[in-house]
Amino acid sequence: MFEKDRKVRNCLARTSCRGRWFGAALALAAAALVTESACAAEPIKIGLGMALSGQLAANGKAALVGMKVWEEDVNGSGGLLGRPVKLVYYDDQSNPANVPGIYTKLLDIDKVDLIVSGYATNMIAPALVVAIQRSKLFLGLFGTAVNAEFHYPRYFSMNVNGPDAKSAVTAGLFEVAAAQNPKPQTVAIIAADAEFGRNAAEGARTNAKAAGLTIVYDRTYPPATTDLSPIVHAIAATNPDVLVICTYPVGTVGMLRAINEVGFTPKLLGGAMVGLQSTAIKTQLGPLLNGVVNYDSWLPTKTMQFAGATEFLAKYQARAGAEGVDPLGYNIPPFGYADLQVLEQAIRATNSIDDTALAHYLHGNVVKTIVGDIQFGADGEWAQSRMLQVQYRGIASSDISQFKDMNKQVIVTPARYKTGDVIYPYADAKK
Repeated sequence: MFEKDRKVRNCLARTSCRGRWFGAALALAAAALVTESACAAEPIKIGLGMALSGQLAANGKAALVGMKVWEEDVNGSGGLLGRPVKLVYYDDQSNPANVPGIYTKLLDIDKVDLIVSGYATNMIAPALVVAIQRSKLFLGLFGTAVNAEFHYPRYFSMNVNGPDAKSAVTAGLFEVAAAQNPKPQTVAIIAADAEFGRNAAEGARTNAKAAGLTIVYDRTYPPATTDLSPIVHAIAATNPDVLVICTYPVGTVGMLRAINEVGFTPKLLGGAMVGLQSTAIKTQLGPLLNGVVNYDSWLPTKTMQFAGATEFLAKYQARAGAEGVDPLGYNIPPFGYADLQVLEQAIRATNSIDDTALAHYLHGNVVKTIVGDIQFGADGEWAQSRMLQVQYRGIASSDISQFKDMNKQVIVTPARYKTGDVIYPYADAKK
């Protein structure tokens, strides 16, 4: 009797084991079929122009690597809507004149399903015009107030500016100035005569007025200018307490070198210099950065550890050397990845790649990304600004290890991400 019971139990156990094995095999087979099906399906094509050469290439190439990491992550998990995703991109050569033709080709010849922008305001603006003409959803990567005149309802900004994009870039600098005792009284504004420079300078004027500072110098200069020393001499002659600089990378390097050569030391300087977020430019300038207070978007500080950010950086940095891009990737690459995370979340939520459906979703929902949660507001800007102002200090050389140390890049505003107090005036911080 007991022997018979034992045989029955053994038989049941074997049957259960085989059942579990069979179930696992079915699950694996189903997963393989899903992956195979996604790979075999026509890809969802996402088109863009990107600055892969020219003066914006350092940031553009790094942004594209961030996007490629997203592409690999999504395809590695089965794609979207049962289809793989594919980035289709062309070099805009950092030249706005090339942009309309690129996006026309992407839509008419390559037949891409969706479009996103390349890097920077000057490249986004002409691409947005094409998107509006074609009624396409359009995500802009690091643009400043690009949609302020168009009010296009299908535009969404992947930039931390917030609802008042022009003012946001320098708002933190003026906040720092207002907190000093005695408070600075005068300000000079210098800007490259290009889309970003003009927008940032306009915002600086608004901020200066709100802070009660008198503007003693307010000029633009041609972006191709190489010798900026005469401009710095002219600014120094007005003896401003605060100097707001609105430049692209070449102008940023030239301006800081000229300020050092002239020996000009206002009480506070920085604000809107593009390029200081790039490791290559940081190492190029080294100690010349000390004392500068300038905008930034994200740093790997304890105050800014959003879900997935550390994992992304590990993947990015592992391939940065082979790709010839920023080895640290703290600024642009996470936003390149997050830009497409926004698109991914909308596609998954709506089960669609329809431009109207995606835009409707993004207007009404918070999206989660590796650079934090985002709620879009008017004109597709972030509903709340998250622009940082960072002070560089204690930099003794151009060694890259200097810029892994977050004690040398201190977030001084906004309060919720702050990692230290500003050293003021500039002459003290420069030491």
